[in-house]
Amino acid sequence: MSDVPSLRDRLDAIRGLLADEEVRSISRRYFISNGFDGTLTSIGVVVVGAYLSGVTDGLTVITIGLGAAVGLGTSGVWSVWEIERAEKQAELLELERAMLTDLEDTTVQQRRAGARKINAVASGIGPLIGILLPLGPFLGQGIISMLEATLLAIGVGVAVLFTFGAYLGSISKQNWIIAGVRMGLAGLVVAVLNLFLPG
Repeated sequence: MSDVPSLRDRLDAIRGLLADEEVRSISRRYFISNGFDGTLTSIGVVVVGAYLSGVTDGLTVITIGLGAAVGLGTSGVWSVWEIERAEKQAELLELERAMLTDLEDTTVQQRRAGARKINAVASGIGPLIGILLPLGPFLGQGIISMLEATLLAIGVGVAVLFTFGAYLGSISKQNWIIAGVRMGLAGLVVAVLNLFLPG
């Protein structure tokens, strides 16, 4: 018999980790936080910044956005991987000291490693969604003008932020509409602030 876990075993392990509230909570924080950053980057730098800089081609805006998505997505995965690696290792060492035993290659250690992977993936997906969704309107540039694509992209970005906020409001038993509006407002603020930047 091979010691390599089967696909079913791996899926069962992932389901078990996703059922853990602590894993879900940490992943949720990374996902929303980095998704928030990604969306504001998309609205400010990519969408409004490109339009105000005189970019006349929607494909150019999308290319800039893809570059930002790769950068922030990689940053999200890499940073959380290293952060959680250090945190989980510190927790494991503390547990080992308390139990006076080596927990390397145990179920405890494997679950912590699995949780780190889920946290890192969630952290990387957040900015990808936040950046790529607002770029959608630029696919139709040619049918619509650059100004219209830019305004639609801002609207999509604000809607993404609203969704993040509404989700957080719903899990914390707050008014999800107010929570969504608070988050969505950040997108409008970034768009307006870009209007006053020099150049």
